[in-house]
Amino acid sequence: MTAEDLPYRPCVGIALFNDEGQVWIGNRIGFEGAWQLPQGGIDDGETAEQAALRELSEEIGTDKAEIVAETPDWLTYDLPDHLIGKAFGGKYRGQKQKWFAMHFTGKEKHIKIDVPHPEFDAWRWTDFGTLPDLIVPFKRPVYLQLVEIFRDVPQRIRNLGTA
Repeated sequence: MTAEDLPYRPCVGIALFNDEGQVWIGNRIGFEGAWQLPQGGIDDGETAEQAALRELSEEIGTDKAEIVAETPDWLTYDLPDHLIGKAFGGKYRGQKQKWFAMHFTGKEKHIKIDVPHPEFDAWRWTDFGTLPDLIVPFKRPVYLQLVEIFRDVPQRIRNLGTA
């Protein structure tokens, strides 16, 4: 079986922006320097929007967010060859992701990465445009697309604070 014989795993991703227009980024547990945005699979019977809000709660312990934008299309990435047959239970060649830009409406105390099934060991706010430089190489093409699609979101969110 080759990667081309396998489907993509349906998934959501979240770009969570603070009032200053910076985006939340977390470091994957056990992988120093493996920064990424929250993401996860879509459960049966769940909409992409529901999955995004659930994943935000499960991964970073908050429900203090409002959806402000979403990607018009699904973005895909392929796993590197050495992960085919291992990652995602060996069932998928990569992921197809529907991405959501969200405005964080809480305070930093509302973000908790010490959740029951933690995925991150550190987090920070960062400039949205720098994301592709921080991401593992096989996910970089998706993040480049994401920065382009959501390019106006940081300013839109900053404007919410001055309105």
